[in-house]
Amino acid sequence: MSGPERDDGPIDARIDVVLVEDHPTFRFGLRMRLEAEGDIAVVGEAGTAGQALEVIEETAPDVAVVDLDLAGTDGVELLRTLSVAAPRVATLVLTMLSDDSVTAAVRAGARGYLLKDAEPARIVAAVRAVAAGESVFSPAVAARLLGALAAPPPGRTVFPELTDREHEILRQLAAGLTNAEIGRRLALRPKTVRNYVSNVLAKLHAADRAEAVLRARRAGLG
Repeated sequence: MSGPERDDGPIDARIDVVLVEDHPTFRFGLRMRLEAEGDIAVVGEAGTAGQALEVIEETAPDVAVVDLDLAGTDGVELLRTLSVAAPRVATLVLTMLSDDSVTAAVRAGARGYLLKDAEPARIVAAVRAVAAGESVFSPAVAARLLGALAAPPPGRTVFPELTDREHEILRQLAAGLTNAEIGRRLALRPKTVRNYVSNVLAKLHAADRAEAVLRARRAGLG
């Protein structure tokens, strides 16, 4: 749903923000913190990728703050869609995920990537920075990103039809992990893991999980 109208000064000096986050409590707290700033207005909120696309089209914000782990949604795919449908909107990822999602998000067009445990002042500064065309990353995220750029992710020469996240899921499957174990390791909801596994099986045209695992191990994963 869209946020209320605000009048905090000259419209061209204001940073309009849309929050894409499916945890209402966290979203409320983030909204309150951002709106405490005189130059930032939260003009819309969304809890799903579909809502996000509608709200962003409706409000044309300067910045979209996006959680990658949305229920039933691949947040990286949302970033890719936004990079095409709303290229002028700067996307700032704010999530708990600090694994392969980092490089996937940057490749999908994210201008910044912070973890949710970042200081509130850091989040505010990041919103201003990406709105100004800068790139912002948490220290741990930056280190992981540099490491990933220094060497291609393992397994990327095989199964090119899979996204980075799907490769990670396949590697975990090949290592013998259950969906519950994968969810705990990657901080994903059970339903999100199931969706990823289904996508992997479909893209590999694998009859079942066992066939996907066998092919992954033959390719050197796991």
